[in-house]
Amino acid sequence: MSSDNAHFRNTRTKATLNLRHGLSMLALSLVLPLSLTACSSGSEAKNGGADEVVVLRMSHFMPAPSAMNAEIFEPWAKKIEEESNGRIKIENFPGSTLTKPSDTYEAVVNGRVDIGIQLQGYTSGRFPLSQIAELPGLSNSGSQMSCLMQTLYDNGTIASEYEDSHVISLYGLGPGVLHSTKLIAKPDDMKGLRIRRPSAVAGDIIESMGAAPVGLPATDIYTSLQRGVIDGLSLPWDGVPIFRVNELVDNHTNIPLYSSSVVINMNKDKYDSLSPDLQKVIDDNSGMVFAKKVGDMLTEDDREALQAAKDAGNTIVDIPDPLNDPAWSGLLKQGTQKYLNSVNQNGVDADAVYEKVKAASEACKV
Repeated sequence: MSSDNAHFRNTRTKATLNLRHGLSMLALSLVLPLSLTACSSGSEAKNGGADEVVVLRMSHFMPAPSAMNAEIFEPWAKKIEEESNGRIKIENFPGSTLTKPSDTYEAVVNGRVDIGIQLQGYTSGRFPLSQIAELPGLSNSGSQMSCLMQTLYDNGTIASEYEDSHVISLYGLGPGVLHSTKLIAKPDDMKGLRIRRPSAVAGDIIESMGAAPVGLPATDIYTSLQRGVIDGLSLPWDGVPIFRVNELVDNHTNIPLYSSSVVINMNKDKYDSLSPDLQKVIDDNSGMVFAKKVGDMLTEDDREALQAAKDAGNTIVDIPDPLNDPAWSGLLKQGTQKYLNSVNQNGVDADAVYEKVKAASEACKV
């Protein structure tokens, strides 16, 4: 073999070895980060690592300027962010800008939003046991209703209705009273009127008095009154200024016909994906702690709205204890039993649940 050929062969062999070495190093440089990532994801299977920010989208129907949004939901989101050291950020979407009022709970279950706030009554038949607590005579304030709803969830009476999501809290509004274009002093005054109802429970009560219940969300109340679609509505006092009812109606029947309940739920998979310390931040600001804060604020807001109506010279008829009022009690009890019967038809012992609700109501009296 000539020296030139030998030199060429040696040179080619070295080049080949260098190329192979270079390719091996390149492959190693590509594989190593993937291996490290795999190890990292294995050790941090849940979201919320030290440097990760978890963004949660929250949807509800309350207007942005409302006290509930400005004094409860926004501060709550801020508190979660602060206590998580900025690792959880909640983006708040008020005023039904992200989901319809009747679609929010299911939107959370399906993962379209992460946290939702919805009245159970907006989805007819979806929460029949929870709505037993909305019947007349079980609550006289937002404080009592909030305690009642959270108690019924905590003791398992209604928990089965929420197994498809992670419940942050349940709370309740103050009693729904009547606001109308025509003064209602006795049940006969309701005959033939079209009255907005927020739920099937309220609808049964209103219908038992001869009125026609009209189902529509609170966000549609103002335009419906303006156009004469409804003659009046059932709504807690705090909702009167929020939804501008006071601009169109000056007759009020201060009677606790029913109470509405609200659920705040979080997508189950999203909650489960959080690291334990971030779950604790959510948990520490959930349950009865949240319910009590909301309930106390709603009770005060009801008191202020009622006083504002008095100061404005509105006509107000007071019927504080309708279940013991001869003119009202029979019809209210009739409406109550009608709802319980409808739940019984689904194979549930609604009457037994009603007894548990009454016991919890008594324990939550303030």
